[in-house]
Amino acid sequence: MKSTFDTIIDSYINDKVGIAEDFLSKTLSENLKDNLLKLYKSQQFKTAGTGESKEVSYNEKVRGDEIYWLDRSHEDIYENMFFDQMDSFVKYLNETCFTGINSYEFHYTRYEVGTFYKKHLDQFRNNDRRKFSMIMYLNEDWVDGDGGQLCIHHENGLQHITPDSGKSVFFQSNELEHEVLITQKPRMSITGWLKI
Repeated sequence: MKSTFDTIIDSYINDKVGIAEDFLSKTLSENLKDNLLKLYKSQQFKTAGTGESKEVSYNEKVRGDEIYWLDRSHEDIYENMFFDQMDSFVKYLNETCFTGINSYEFHYTRYEVGTFYKKHLDQFRNNDRRKFSMIMYLNEDWVDGDGGQLCIHHENGLQHITPDSGKSVFFQSNELEHEVLITQKPRMSITGWLKI
């Protein structure tokens, strides 16, 4: 696991976007995807909004995904395996980079065909606790024509990242604007934030 953690941290230091192709094992990715699909089929997902608490707004012209928050209280074996891995990553990140992360939050995310998320920052106006954004993709056999890339806006251009299964993306929440391009097939991930 240490080598995977180093890969994502080193690429973040070099490019402001950390990427690891196998942050989640194939087995864990498959089990999390199966869990996501089961929850989605049983209508446990909610429409995602923008803004915080009482200021949340819902606008499908801005954001079209649906979400389900992960929590250890669900006592789901695969969610808890995911949280165990995140605990290890946060511990390693704090020890090697002195980031001061003390909590996190993650949800399953599903985009239906034709949906997207317009350019935005992962930071609330009146709450700057989100330090890093992380996305772990759960999509098998993704090809360019499927769309749904994560498009990151750097000062010197755009970076397009395909949402391939097992891949993880890591960047500073208040620094890089990004968007999800229109997807041509259902697009699934675990998305969340490491917080101070």
